[in-house]
Amino acid sequence: MTRLDLEAQLKRGKVPPVLLFVGPDAYSRRRIKELMAEVVGGETTRFDLDELSLAAVIDDASSLSLFATERLMWVTSAEAALPKRLTAKEDDDGPVSPLAAYIRNPTPGTVLVLDCSRYGFDADDKAKLERVRKFYAAVPVVVEFPPFSDQEAGQLVRESAAQHGLKLTGAQVEMLVEALGADAARITSEVEKLSLFAPGRPLTDAELGTLIPNARTATLFSLVNALARSDRRGSLDLLDVMVREGEYLPLVLTFLGTQFRLALVASEAGLRGAGQIQGHFQKLGVAMWRSRAEQLADTLTAFTPQRLRRAIQLTFEADRALRDTRPDDRTAMEQFVWSLTAKA
Repeated sequence: MTRLDLEAQLKRGKVPPVLLFVGPDAYSRRRIKELMAEVVGGETTRFDLDELSLAAVIDDASSLSLFATERLMWVTSAEAALPKRLTAKEDDDGPVSPLAAYIRNPTPGTVLVLDCSRYGFDADDKAKLERVRKFYAAVPVVVEFPPFSDQEAGQLVRESAAQHGLKLTGAQVEMLVEALGADAARITSEVEKLSLFAPGRPLTDAELGTLIPNARTATLFSLVNALARSDRRGSLDLLDVMVREGEYLPLVLTFLGTQFRLALVASEAGLRGAGQIQGHFQKLGVAMWRSRAEQLADTLTAFTPQRLRRAIQLTFEADRALRDTRPDDRTAMEQFVWSLTAKA
């Protein structure tokens, strides 16, 4: 079952008596917990299997509460109940058996949630998560909480920004998603902070790059925009930010060169808009996703074809200077910025 399936079920007032939650997404888990507490009513009690045994929790669930007829029992660190080695015999007669007995005859008014948030769905965690599933095989309802996809994270940014009255461009939404690793919990927290910083006004790319941790993409595209405006001071300030954050300047130049070359190809092909750019490059076999196409469209709008050719030439010269032993990397990049922002 997905988190959306469970949310729809809860909104209809239906709550399974025993559930197993798996996956790392803390944001959706918190929303589900709030909704479950509202639907169940009564009291919410938290247990931690790092501190208690599963048998002790089941004993508590089997007992009627003296204070509330409805209870939500939230059991964290569910993976801590697993034995060091899981065998077929342990499945039948081991610590999970009291849980199986409880599931056959759950306490009325009590909802038991076994929460395993330590493991993800990829790489080494996949095998560990399968052990958790096997151990709790008796639980009839398993709800998965995978990390948000980039598309889901982008939608969350837009919804959260609208809720807090924060004005963001499409490119800034993509910047936030990439900088925060599509982490839903971090997204909601950072959007709230940004709304307090810029109440009722648009947020600039430079401000976003400064305020958001690890906003590498924001800083790079702020540099592209500053170069397009021939804003020498702004470009040098952004370059200084990159140096202080430890960015590898040859890699920065490689990104800029690729951006300028792709934008020139799009210009010479007469492309207009992100849709045409994405379709054109995909036909050529070049990986091109929607946000990347939108970024190229912005670059194409900001630079004339003549300036793009000039930028590519300067990129070549800067690359040659970076390979030389005489000037340091920062000096070579500052010369690149100085030349590109020179008045024609």
